Amino acid sequence: MTTSLVTDATPAPSVFRAGLFDGHVALITGGGSGIGRGIADTLASLGAHVVLASRKLERVQAAATAIVEAGGHASAIAVDVRDPDMVNRMIADVHEMHGRIDLLVNNAAGNFYAPSETLSANAWKSVIEIDLYGTFFCSQAVLPVMRARGGGCIVNISMTLHYRGWPLMAHATAAKAGIDALTRTLALEWAPYGIRMNAVAPGPIPTEGVRKAFTPPPSAEGVPDLFAAEKAMESYGRNAIPLQRWGTPADIAGMVAFLASSAGAWITGAIMVVDGGEWLAKPPRG
Repeated sequence: MTTSLVTDATPAPSVFRAGLFDGHVALITGGGSGIGRGIADTLASLGAHVVLASRKLERVQAAATAIVEAGGHASAIAVDVRDPDMVNRMIADVHEMHGRIDLLVNNAAGNFYAPSETLSANAWKSVIEIDLYGTFFCSQAVLPVMRARGGGCIVNISMTLHYRGWPLMAHATAAKAGIDALTRTLALEWAPYGIRMNAVAPGPIPTEGVRKAFTPPPSAEGVPDLFAAEKAMESYGRNAIPLQRWGTPADIAGMVAFLASSAGAWITGAIMVVDGGEWLAKPPRG
């Protein structure tokens, strides 16, 4: 029996005590799948009530239902993070329902691979608005709620690709570089309010979009070669990631939980890289 470097990473036992976030409310944008869902599962398992936000209510509602069925506390809310009015209503609704927001995770993103020379203005604008504008709008909207309580924690989800440049991702790398700068700036501005602002920069996580990028063009019959995609991802994990495996949403969720806990009480303005050493290895272009 072989072990996949892409799908078979065994989750480590949790180092966090049970009930760590009992009574806390965590709002997670883009929390219905992928990294956002992994963060939601981890925080809910530690006692937090997780509020999952997305443009597609049915997606986050299904995720929230699954978390509740597993014994956690969760709810869902619709929002388009590009719209500041919708974001303000979301924060008001969550605050009215729960009376607090202890943690905001800005995870919503709209990334895809595209050549820069043919990238449309709307495609560029869409990613910048979801990733960067959305992070700012949600952070700005939650500020009064956290400030009134004497503090809180905001964690932005960034990436590592802009550390060295990454072909076909000009829109996403520009947006995430902006998120890093925003994280450091707001950390300084809002520290007097007791608000800690940090970011987590994930390395390769086998999300749907990443798998699509590794999938060769369809055959003449129009069938994608999923086996070739898996082999390509296996090769990348073995040769380009020093720890020789792809990451999992749980890997990222552990860092978010650490930053939100008392262990991260003196950390603000940090960009925490969680990538198996991949960006340091600087994989060859292409």
